[in-house]
Amino acid sequence: MADPQEVREQFVEAFEGADYPINSPMDLVPALPQGPGTTFDVGDETITAMELNQEASGQGSYPYDSVDELVDDLMDGLEDEGYV
Repeated sequence: MADPQEVREQFVEAFEGADYPINSPMDLVPALPQGPGTTFDVGDETITAMELNQEASGQGSYPYDSVDELVDDLMDGLEDEGYV
């Protein structure tokens, strides 16, 4: 199982440069260093931003006014899926 703090730090680093408020996942793409192909290490797995959107989409509650709101929901979604 992944270390939640390490995963959170990766998400904050990747998404903090987005232009908030964010109204959809597509608003995050310009902030990602490699666009939708940006990867995150989640435990023993590496997932792309697109996979992250699919795995954590059940928690999505757009719009997001800050990176912390977004990351909280992403972490909740990964927890629900058993990643963290």
